[in-house]
Amino acid sequence: MAFAEGIPGERGQYNGKVTLLVVLSCVVAASGGLIFGYDLGVSGGVTSMDPFLKKFFPNVYRRMKEGTKISNYCKFDSQLLTLFTSSLYLSGLVSSLFASTVTRVFGRKASMLVAGVAVLIGSALGGAASNLYMLVFGRLFLGIGLGFGNQSIPLYISEMALPKHRGAMNIIFDTGVGIGVLIANIINFCTEKIDGGWGWRISLSMAAVPASILTIGAIILPDTPNSLIQKDNNLEKAKRVLQRIRGTNDVQRELDDLLKASSISKTTKDPFKKILQRKYRPQLVMAAAIPFFAQMTGINVITFYAPILFRTIGLRESSSLLSAVVIRCFNVGCTFISMFVVDKQGRRVLFMLGGIQMLATQVTIGGFMTALLGDHGGLSKASAYVVLVLICIYISGFGLSWGPLGWLVPSEIYPLEIRSAGQSITVAVSFFFCFLIGQTFLAMLCHMKAGIFFFFGGWVALMTLFIYFFLPETKNVPIEKVEQLWKEHWFWKRFVGDEVDDSSYKLDK
Repeated sequence: MAFAEGIPGERGQYNGKVTLLVVLSCVVAASGGLIFGYDLGVSGGVTSMDPFLKKFFPNVYRRMKEGTKISNYCKFDSQLLTLFTSSLYLSGLVSSLFASTVTRVFGRKASMLVAGVAVLIGSALGGAASNLYMLVFGRLFLGIGLGFGNQSIPLYISEMALPKHRGAMNIIFDTGVGIGVLIANIINFCTEKIDGGWGWRISLSMAAVPASILTIGAIILPDTPNSLIQKDNNLEKAKRVLQRIRGTNDVQRELDDLLKASSISKTTKDPFKKILQRKYRPQLVMAAAIPFFAQMTGINVITFYAPILFRTIGLRESSSLLSAVVIRCFNVGCTFISMFVVDKQGRRVLFMLGGIQMLATQVTIGGFMTALLGDHGGLSKASAYVVLVLICIYISGFGLSWGPLGWLVPSEIYPLEIRSAGQSITVAVSFFFCFLIGQTFLAMLCHMKAGIFFFFGGWVALMTLFIYFFLPETKNVPIEKVEQLWKEHWFWKRFVGDEVDDSSYKLDK
């Protein structure tokens, strides 16, 4: 679509259209989302399988079978069990910081390739595990893959997409996360029924499938024009790639903006030090706050431990796995809705709607379980399914808002000179709180019981207010122009100044 100088809705847009190369690049890159989602979903499923628990966590298995002697909320409380899940995020946290340098110096493709290979190794170790050490070691490799993948893939998608389609394209990544969790839940449901008790091996090793797609894609796809200019200063190659992905030869306006951003970034020797400067304060705050809040929605209560949670309230092993499949279908469906409306309605509206929906359902679930589920026994079948419906509504709100937007917004707010560092901080903070909540959730469930839903509900209320007051709207704004938003924001302009560098460009209100 051509740039229209006089049309307010098109101001700041570049020439171009959605080309097949852009679609293929984003779809292959989003296979990294499949990896992330699959690893999220598969761990909760296998840790609810009796053969897996008997082999690696016999103490948990014995407590689970002791019936009424132990509180419903404490049967799965095991630091070793949570270490299996959360070790992935600890290694992801560390590797994401190294990934920043690789992404900046060697390009987005290089980090994507490292991600694919590491997940292939991790899935092989997990599927062949004969002891707990081998199992955790495999999870560490998976974490390395996720650290590199989550650091580079959202940047790759944001830099390949046209500004007016950037939201939808980037949500493909989170759609991949949702589909990955759904596939993991379905596979867990099927492998749990395999005679001989070895079905969990299939569940853990199947992460190799999306990892293979990502690895092949990282080899054959072009790197982004931003990356080619930043790492190689190869202007001609960057222009050719830009023309291919935009489907037009008239790309000079966008290329000029990329060159301007690159010239600034080349003066930056230490992006992690630079992002601490006062003028980058809003980006630094968002780099930490958005992934922190995304984890404090309580989504990990559902994603990591949905099968365990459903067994806690009285559903059987197969029913709990099937319930996890059902709620994931709702999440994927709402993520698709978010993908189609995010570039029309904007990021802030979806954040508000999703926050209100999650808050209402979390308070309702907490009250329902407080009233009906004691330390012993279980909910009636009808009551258990009421909780299931409420959780579906909750996860629909997450799929509409913090799920996709928690990755989209951070990937589009950093100027090029701090982009790799900012995304690394986002991923590191996300993984840190994934690790923290993953390691403490079962103990929190044991001690707080149904009150855990009120705990996360309070955070949802706080984060919704935060977005309302402090996040400007980024829809349809070119990625190299987003920094102007902070200069016009009522709060952040005191840190970055209120003068607009490019007098020919004025953001739409």
